[in-house]
Amino acid sequence: MSEIKIEIISRNCIKPSTPTPPYLETFRLSLLDQLSPNIHGNSTFFYPYNSTNDPISEFSTRSKLLRKSLSETLTRFYPLAGRLQDASTIGCNDDGAFFIEARTDSPLSDILGSPDFNRIQHLLPTSDKETVEISNGSMLLVQFTLFGCGGTTVTISLTHKIADIAAFIALIQSWTAACRGVAEVAVPELDIGGSLFPQREILGMSASVHIAAEKFKARRFIFSEFKVGELRSRIISALGKEAEFKPSRVEVVLALIWRCAISSSRSKTGSFKPSALFQAVNLRPRMDPPVPDSALGNFVWPFAVMAEEEGDLELQELVKKMRKSMKEFLEKKVNKFKGDGFGAVMEALKERGELFKKNKDILVYKCSSWCKFALLEFDFGWGNNVWMTSVNNLVSNTIALMDTQDGGVEVLVTLDEQEMDIFEQHQELLQYALRNPSIII
Repeated sequence: MSEIKIEIISRNCIKPSTPTPPYLETFRLSLLDQLSPNIHGNSTFFYPYNSTNDPISEFSTRSKLLRKSLSETLTRFYPLAGRLQDASTIGCNDDGAFFIEARTDSPLSDILGSPDFNRIQHLLPTSDKETVEISNGSMLLVQFTLFGCGGTTVTISLTHKIADIAAFIALIQSWTAACRGVAEVAVPELDIGGSLFPQREILGMSASVHIAAEKFKARRFIFSEFKVGELRSRIISALGKEAEFKPSRVEVVLALIWRCAISSSRSKTGSFKPSALFQAVNLRPRMDPPVPDSALGNFVWPFAVMAEEEGDLELQELVKKMRKSMKEFLEKKVNKFKGDGFGAVMEALKERGELFKKNKDILVYKCSSWCKFALLEFDFGWGNNVWMTSVNNLVSNTIALMDTQDGGVEVLVTLDEQEMDIFEQHQELLQYALRNPSIII
């Protein structure tokens, strides 16, 4: 497959349209923000060309509109225009976000016809060293790329330090509304995180589960709505009289992915190792009162599901374990977050440390489900995106799930290179999933 060649047209620092007042110059992060890694997550949105105008002229017009509306949006989300001062504070100095214009002669169909993460990585603002240096610690970077066919992509690179998936979507919804000229744009709530989870001195501790690998691969799989139903029926049948609940789409797909990942590791090493799957839970709807999606910050915490013996790897067993662990977390842990957030965090970190101390060779996987989040409805004024993807070039052993347009599930998986070579050929996986099909537009 030919390499995609990107030409940087311009780099612009985008400052809030209205300066941030001096009394807001310091933004204190919440406890959960303190524990979140200062790394950028990248999300790329794909837009086919839908105009009869000259593509280059149209690109210029749209770029100006994006920059103007981003400036307006940063006035509402003013911490994103600042710079991280330390692990607990943002200096809201209006240093700005960075907006990069780029172009390529390649048609958009080259990527949508056969999505390849190595090629998509060229669409990320964080992949350009000069941009990273010039941006000088920018918390938000955007790359707007024009393709030879007139199609475009918008890649948004936002630090995890201050935003979970709900906050990210709130930002994009506010930006797209401003870009379309909506009269009343929702205003984010910025103080909830700090009031619910006051920051504390927690030197040397991290809530993130970082799984490093020297070399790893990212792959994409699609489970159609029909295949998800087929897999669910198989698992319900295996549960038999124990089928007291109907497994969710996420549970059945994740059980199969996890099982095949463990199998791939065993094929590589020649031995079975206990495994922990950390699943991220959205705390927002579970707080009292619920935290709105418009609140900036992190309101997510992971819980662990354990597969300690080979007998645990039957799909129905993994589903039961996921459901039981989730239930225990919701019934026994979430209430503690509602009260003494610091105590709940310290207890969870202690339990995690004991888990790793007890199982030094444990296989760790980290899962985030973006299902039920509207990731295919971002209209800047020229129609919804036909696809969204997130390139992970930092951490291995990750699993991300999101909805497809037809009710199925799209899965992005990263694994050690050798394990991925085995994983993507796994017959049980391919019985239910398509390996990287084209994006139909």
